[in-house]
Order: sequence, then structure tokens, then C-alpha cells
Amino acid sequence: MSYAIQAEGLAKRFKDTKALDGVDLAARSGTVLGLLGPNGAGKTTAVRIFATLLQPDAGRAWVAGHDVVEDSAAVRTLVGLTGQYAAVDENLTGTENLLLIGRLLGMSRREARARADELLERFQLSDAAGRAVKTFSGGMRRRLDLAASLVGRPQILFLDEPTTGLDPHSRGELWDMLRGLVADGATALLTTQYLNEADVLADDIVVIDKGKVIAEGTPDELKSQVGGQVLELRPVHGEQLASAHALVAEAAGPHTRIEGEMITAPVNDPVLMPAVVRTLDRAGIAVGELSLRKSSLDEVFLALTGHKAEPGQQPNGSGSDSGQGSGTDESEYEKAVSSA
Repeated sequence: MSYAIQAEGLAKRFKDTKALDGVDLAARSGTVLGLLGPNGAGKTTAVRIFATLLQPDAGRAWVAGHDVVEDSAAVRTLVGLTGQYAAVDENLTGTENLLLIGRLLGMSRREARARADELLERFQLSDAAGRAVKTFSGGMRRRLDLAASLVGRPQILFLDEPTTGLDPHSRGELWDMLRGLVADGATALLTTQYLNEADVLADDIVVIDKGKVIAEGTPDELKSQVGGQVLELRPVHGEQLASAHALVAEAAGPHTRIEGEMITAPVNDPVLMPAVVRTLDRAGIAVGELSLRKSSLDEVFLALTGHKAEPGQQPNGSGSDSGQGSGTDESEYEKAVSSA
């Protein structure tokens, strides 16, 4: 099997904190690998090591067969990185941002302009190409940020919480674009705390917590670990919610939860649903709503980590770089844009 991204025993420490503690993972070529975990689990640290922005303290990592430490220059020619925060220059236009990166990558002026026009059209930004990025909406900035990471035609994309803060429509647009990139042969490593995003996009998932891998598999395989289905019910009388929860938890186990006015419980045995209904009936608790649905990755995450995933902001100074050619200083921006 061909792997585009691999890690064995990856470890990284920051003072007294183990950001990564022996992580093994692999992403098959032409697929999306979802990397999930709570804030501080080590997701961004792993991405930065794969993108050659950090060196591991122990273990090894490979991108397209190249060791990220021993052959970092080769790795950088093959990857694009889009982080949680858009890293484009808001004082430049959309076109100027892409021209800048093309020139920094060694393209001629003609090549850079052609690539910029191609990407602006692909990401539905042609009409706004001449406007300063500070006038763009959040979704437009994220699309431009992703376009920036593609200027050098990378084979492998690292997407570190790329849709954080976007509205559902903009998020859906980025999902469609990522599907198109993978259909064209790209491989992506996606970190996210929007678990429906991983469910929709990821072919395989690795869950890490406190720097360690705690689960891996396809979305369906992970869901089966906490019960293939979920029972949802609502008592007719709200004052009976706590009593109903206690009875359901006795039958279904400790992962039974109260969510608003609903009680949810994993179903590992097909006889659970009728048993719960009989138990509640004997207790005189009338049920207003009752349904059985498939498990979600939210239930998986809750069962594995003990709490729900909550998309959050990275601390100041830890925002991700974006794409090839990011991380340049102001003089490099001015030189590249003026020469373009």
C-alpha cells in the first residue's frame, strides 16, 4: 500500500509538556486522513512536523517517502499548508497575494500570473481579484488562503482546522473544493474539531489525546466502537427527565446523556430499545419522542475523550502558516510584488 504521509513513534516536548508522545499514523495516497482530538492534544504540532516547521524530539516522519528531517527541502516542494487563520496579506489584492507566492517559488512573471488567474477562477474569486483582501468576507479569505497553498501544485495538503469560524455555507464551499482536489489526486491531512466535517470528508481517522493515539479507523469503524446506533427519547413531562435518564442509564450504560430535553444512549444490543420502553412504562413515564439513529463522531469523541469536541482558538502566536511561500517578512513581500 502506498502511503503519502507516515509517522512512527513521533514525539515532541515543550518544556514539561509532551505535545506528542509516540504517535504512529499513516495516510494513504489520494485520500483524506482526519486527525481529531481536543484542544492541546498535539494535532497542530504533528502538522508542523510534517510540514518541516518543527523537528521531532524522537521518532520519524515521512512525506511522499521523504524523511521530514533528513530531506526537508524535498518535502517543502511537495506540500501546501493552510492553517486555522488565513495568512494572506490583507493589504494586497487577491491577485497580488498569489503573484507574490508564485514569484517566491521561482516562477516567471508570466507563469505566476497564469497560475494566479487559474486559481482565482477555480475558487470563484475572479470578480474580486483586484480588491484588497481586507474587503473580503471570511469565506473568501479562506478560499484565497487555500488557493495560496496550491500555487506550487502540491501533491500533499495539510489543513489545520481550515474552516474554524466560517458560516455553514462557506464551510460547505471549502468541503466541495477539498473533494475536488482529492479527486484530482491530492492527499490531505485534515485536523478539525467539527466532527461532522471529518465524518463527511475523511476516508480514515486518527484520534489523539494528550499526545497519544487513542483510536483509529474509518468513520464507520470508530462509530461501531461506541455502538452502531443511538437511542434518543424525550419524556412527555419535563420534570421526569432526570428519573428517565437514571432508568435508561441503568439499562444502556454510563454513556447515557441528557442533551437539552432529550436522553441519548448508545445501542449495542437490539433488545435495548424495547427493554427501555417497558422499563419506562412500568415507572409511569410517558415517552413523547422515541427514535433510533446511527452513531455520530460526536458520540465517538465523547466516549473516547470524556467530553465533547469544542472548536476553539489557538493561543496568540500559535496560528498556522498558510501554503508555500508563507512566513515571509515585509521586505520579501514588497520585493516579490514589485517584481511581479
